[in-house]
Amino acid sequence: MDKKNSAYKIFIEQISGIFFPVICIITAASLMKSIVVLLSTAGWLDTENGIYRVLYAVGDGFFYFLPFFLAVTASKQWKADTFIALLIPSAMLYPDIVEVLEKGEGFSLFGIGARPAIYHSSVLPVLMSVGLLHFVEKPCDKYLPEVIKGFLKPMICCIVVLPVTFLLFGPLGSFIGDILTLVFFALYDLNPMIAGAFMGAFIQPMVVVGAHWTIVPVCINNIAVNGYDVILPLMAAAVYGQAGAAMAVAFIHKDKVKRSMAASASFIGVVGTTEPCIFGVNLPLVRPFLSGCLAGAIGGAVTGAAGSRCTAFAFPSLTTCIAYVGQGFLVFMASLLGGFVLGFLFTILQKKQIAKKLE
Repeated sequence: MDKKNSAYKIFIEQISGIFFPVICIITAASLMKSIVVLLSTAGWLDTENGIYRVLYAVGDGFFYFLPFFLAVTASKQWKADTFIALLIPSAMLYPDIVEVLEKGEGFSLFGIGARPAIYHSSVLPVLMSVGLLHFVEKPCDKYLPEVIKGFLKPMICCIVVLPVTFLLFGPLGSFIGDILTLVFFALYDLNPMIAGAFMGAFIQPMVVVGAHWTIVPVCINNIAVNGYDVILPLMAAAVYGQAGAAMAVAFIHKDKVKRSMAASASFIGVVGTTEPCIFGVNLPLVRPFLSGCLAGAIGGAVTGAAGSRCTAFAFPSLTTCIAYVGQGFLVFMASLLGGFVLGFLFTILQKKQIAKKLE
């Protein structure tokens, strides 16, 4: 039991150490992006306006280049060279690489094909790469002469780490996403309610590993071909489940600063962005994250049974609900409130266990 508790404690410390330094920036970027979208949706801000472009670029740009921020925090957490670590996302997000891989094409490394992958806004690939970098640096520091170490060490690290990143770490999220998408459609053909529960339960874990981006082209294609999509509505309760769980943590927390941070993350979740809820509040504590996923599963099952649809691509939130008008719309709207309430209740029922983790 002690070993399990120790491993759990180490896991929390690692997650917190990586995300805590940037959680306020995640919240600020999310809030800025949400406010700009709200103002443009209300018709108070023209999307062609320079103010809109700049503020949206700040908010959305942070998430696009999130791997750079995580490379810095992960390198400090795992005692890797920060500047060498930054070479990893520099290669991942180099325009030529992005153009090839994110268009579904690929290239060859040492005779092995690099599978198409989406690297912007990703989490798992850069963290795994920096983790590997830590171990590659050790022999370099030990055996390389000081005279040549300064330039040879970064070269060796890149030669070892980047091929593994493009061949294994990067495609991992896409592979997981593809498998889950295939499972989802098999379940949807069997029973939309079961498919809804499946998507509601797993969409936020997919966000954690960056696998959710593989669903985006599928949803866009569904709308283009059929005029509607059935996947996006099933995510609604999961989004609000995480927001509700974060709000419950705000009620449980005794520290005023962290309580405020959890409440802010919950608000950001309500307007459609769950990263602050996940990485800043729920995932490090585990129980709130799982509570949000359970709320998502229940809400997704109900939404699936109602046959809710989305007629324009938009991630589910109060600000984008107009895209969901049509079949199952009332149930979709109810899933937003229901997901939040259930996420809150499931988390608050575990108040004692969570409070112990917060001590």
